[in-house]
Amino acid sequence: MGAFANKEHQFLAELGLAPRNPGSFACGAWGGSGPVVTSTSPTNNQAIAEVVEASMNDYEDGMSACFDAAKTWMAIPAPKRGEIVRQIGDALRAKLHHLGRLVSLEMGKILPEGIGEVQEIIDMCDYAVGLSRQLNGSIIPSERPNHMMMEVWNPLGVVGVITAFNFPCAVLGWNACIALVCGNCVVWKGAPTTPLITIAMTKIVASVLEKNNLPGAIFTAFCGGTEIGQAIALDTRIPLVSFTGSTRAGLMVQQQVNARFGKCLLELSGNNAIIVMDDADIQLAVRSVLFAAVGTAGQRCTTCRRLILHESIYQTFLDQLVEVYKQVRIGDPLEKGTLLGPLHTPASKENFLKGIKTIKSQGGKILFGGSALESEGNFVHPTIVEISASAPVVKEELFGPVLYVMKFQTLKEAIEINNSVPQGLSSSIFTKRPEIIFKWLGPHGSDCGIVNVNIPTNGAEIGGAFGGEKATGGGREAGSDSWKQYMRRSTW
Repeated sequence: MGAFANKEHQFLAELGLAPRNPGSFACGAWGGSGPVVTSTSPTNNQAIAEVVEASMNDYEDGMSACFDAAKTWMAIPAPKRGEIVRQIGDALRAKLHHLGRLVSLEMGKILPEGIGEVQEIIDMCDYAVGLSRQLNGSIIPSERPNHMMMEVWNPLGVVGVITAFNFPCAVLGWNACIALVCGNCVVWKGAPTTPLITIAMTKIVASVLEKNNLPGAIFTAFCGGTEIGQAIALDTRIPLVSFTGSTRAGLMVQQQVNARFGKCLLELSGNNAIIVMDDADIQLAVRSVLFAAVGTAGQRCTTCRRLILHESIYQTFLDQLVEVYKQVRIGDPLEKGTLLGPLHTPASKENFLKGIKTIKSQGGKILFGGSALESEGNFVHPTIVEISASAPVVKEELFGPVLYVMKFQTLKEAIEINNSVPQGLSSSIFTKRPEIIFKWLGPHGSDCGIVNVNIPTNGAEIGGAFGGEKATGGGREAGSDSWKQYMRRSTW
């Protein structure tokens, strides 16, 4: 493969990758007897490397070994499990920049974002190490004399993790770090279009398990498509399935898991809004909107897709926003100074162009962008659209750098617009007035899982529970008490 001949891509070999790679880590060994797929770079749609995906036989072998390994792993004291996760974090630190470059090369996000994504897993490892000594139960007063009740938290056994292309390794970290310290084995299916990241991450985790003479099956990983994902959803040996992806796909996974009385943790679509009040710091808000709408080429679940502006500052804000959009440098995500990389696949680019046609047909006015670049990669212009909040297209998630702009007169109207979409992941308001902030955070404010003030919709911190309401799925990952989803409660 040409990528391996490129001196700038020598990090691929440092991560243990080759021109052709086995894509199944089952029973503690690498293999794969499924289809051969080619990973390509969205920057130029050129091949990076080939991967032999897992077959259903590979899945069954790996899942059987993972299920058996759970008996060993859950019997290890939680702080000792935390020590293993600490070592995983250290191993990731040693490969931070190589892994970050791989994320940029294969997924397409700019290098600071690629490195930041890997750093997020390292931070999750650190968080989980402390958590391993705090999986506390409760002592509860009893009605019976000379008696007390206790709550104890026990591992589930095996946790299935199905991740998406836009955060090909960070979402694994949100789930696996917590699942492991809680005493669960992990079976991971990475996104079909980012198999090299799945392989590189798994190699690092596997090396730590091997170093500590632990069964490699504690962490089992498969590169593959919907067949493997469906097997995880239907498998009664997996009590909890964490799924990240579209609302449509998530609903199907939820129905399959619920049909066998399993638990589902869903992180699905977002349609996030920023409200800018008449007293807001305009410069701060403009920078925040740019970061939230253009970052990761609009392919974050927390991307700002709707901008709700008070009518008194509407034109002033738009004029400033268009000016900063003109300064956005589009290009190779691995090059310093690039702010907007490509969309992930040619299909993503086609969906963007179809979306622009739909927007125009529903009365949307293109204020900036609205077209693709002539290039061999999947590049599009960041786009600002003036449109009615009631337009059907505004209710949907167009996964790209498209920002819908609308105006409002009253706070009540702005909150109603924010809450008017099916999704409920992230939201933010820019204001200096305490009474507005308290209204926004309260029961009559935003109906989203993430409710920000004077910061963008994206960039959630791991210490809090990450997730959303309504069609976003209701799942919570990372911090706070999210760990309880990865365990079962026993009361006695």
